[in-house]
Amino acid sequence: MSNTTQGIRGSPVAAENVVFKTTPESATDPSRRGVLTGALALAVAPGVFLIGGRAVAKPNDQPVSESVRWGLLVDASRCAEGCSDCVDACREEHGWGGAGGKPTDPQWIRKVSLKDRTRTVSLPVMCQHCESPPCVDVCPTGASFRRADGIVLVDRHICIGCRYCMMACPYNARSFVHEDIEGQKPHMPRGKGCVESCTLCAHRVDRDQQPACVERCAHEALVFGNLNDPESVIAQRLAGQTSTRIRPDLKTNPGVYYQGL
Repeated sequence: MSNTTQGIRGSPVAAENVVFKTTPESATDPSRRGVLTGALALAVAPGVFLIGGRAVAKPNDQPVSESVRWGLLVDASRCAEGCSDCVDACREEHGWGGAGGKPTDPQWIRKVSLKDRTRTVSLPVMCQHCESPPCVDVCPTGASFRRADGIVLVDRHICIGCRYCMMACPYNARSFVHEDIEGQKPHMPRGKGCVESCTLCAHRVDRDQQPACVERCAHEALVFGNLNDPESVIAQRLAGQTSTRIRPDLKTNPGVYYQGL
């Protein structure tokens, strides 16, 4: 599995300052490469396939498939200002952040407000799960990688904490773990000195479940599904209404879409 992809290198751009536009349609020791390849193969083993248009989990001995590309649609017209359901669900599911919060706390998803002359809209911003992710392009160890089904992840066993991926991400979507972690979730190992970000709840998706943020959203502002399936709800919503993506000019082809802006 190759970890080289075409991407745009550059400094992080705060999501609050991002311009939304309508979307048209390694330096690794060779002796270690075999070990890393095997580790990545194990990491992507869980997968999904479709039966009668419904996503179900594959046996663990079968890899994910490019026939599926998971995506997320955010309907800003339904996203309530002041609501933190998605943020709270993500924090509880993965165990990041703590009481009171600190400036150095990881934040896998955050709510931002966009204002123009007539209105204000609130929406969540997280890893955009790009088809050509800059974070993967710059990672010197292969810790940042993209699954065949489009989910971008970080292998904490390989991450050396160089933070190149944080500098390369144009969406300011990655966090660095500065302190020791207690009370970790069994399904989401984390560690001091590693970079992390939204996983689209891959551990849930591989068990035929919705991401935690989608499941928790009381306003039904989030839609998750297979972008490659024209019969899926997300594909039909995208076909029937204009959508936007963050910084489409960078040609990263994000898997996260926004409507109602």
